Amino acid sequence: MNAGMSWIYLGIAIIAEVIGTSTLKSTDGFTRLGSSLVAVMGYILSFYFLSLALRTIPVGIAYAVWCGLGIVLVTMAAWVFYGQKLNAAGFIGMGLIITGVWVLSVFKNTHEG
Repeated sequence: MNAGMSWIYLGIAIIAEVIGTSTLKSTDGFTRLGSSLVAVMGYILSFYFLSLALRTIPVGIAYAVWCGLGIVLVTMAAWVFYGQKLNAAGFIGMGLIITGVWVLSVFKNTHEG
């Protein structure tokens, strides 16, 4: 598998995790079948595609990108779907997370050895 495909797999894993996490609130403690199935499938797909990405992307880099972008995207989804707003500190924190993910992605070769 080439490295480009691994990054695509990682992107799919992130999107699936965001769907799973964003759906958790609507499961009402896993008492609603439809939402519960979406959440569980999101996590299953996320871990599957993360495992494929880890074939060529170092685990530390993949996990940092997965978590960092997941946090930002889940926060955005919570804003859109649940009306959970961010204050200035929240925006600064999201900016720092995005910057950290960017730095790890751009300089990923410095961690391999």
